[in-house]
Amino acid sequence: MSVRVRDNNNIPKLIKALRELQSMKIEVGVFGEDDSHMLMIARVHEFGMDIKPKQSQYLTIPAHPKAHGKSAGEFKDLFFIETDDGSKLLAREKGKDEIEVYFVLVKSVSIPERSYVRSTYDEKERELSTNMEKVIQGVVDFKITPQQAYDRIGAWLVSAIQEKIRSIQSPPNANTTTEAKGSSNPLVDTGRLLQSITWKVVRE
Repeated sequence: MSVRVRDNNNIPKLIKALRELQSMKIEVGVFGEDDSHMLMIARVHEFGMDIKPKQSQYLTIPAHPKAHGKSAGEFKDLFFIETDDGSKLLAREKGKDEIEVYFVLVKSVSIPERSYVRSTYDEKERELSTNMEKVIQGVVDFKITPQQAYDRIGAWLVSAIQEKIRSIQSPPNANTTTEAKGSSNPLVDTGRLLQSITWKVVRE
């Protein structure tokens, strides 16, 4: 990384700006103080996780668009079915001789790793370095402040991570999940994860 310094008797001001740069760092991602539930979801997708029920025998996996985002307890007319292959389901009547499956009951769910923060950094490392060089040059030229420099990098990183989230297709959702939420993108559902990605500049 190379930065040009033009000496116009602004050395004290430059030293102050560079010290301020060194005293700051940028953090990007989902922060617990903003939404602890979304932080948990973000970590599950970033690193993967095996999920098991804590207070019941089974996890209830939505298998119908009307069940998506809801719990089985919100439906008062569900009944239990066990199929010949051992699948356990919660369903409700549809008309006279039909039923609709609303939930699949499972002992555990394995959420695969779908990194979007670490993978973005790995893929954009060279571009990030170039952008850092540009904003530092802006500070050296007194065109922007150190805070503005980090804010520009933060905004760029957030945009890159959001782009990564939108592009991820693998590992895919289970068929029941795709059908229930109406989307094949494993990281995009209500848009809350996308909206929760942000940055903050902190002083060390």
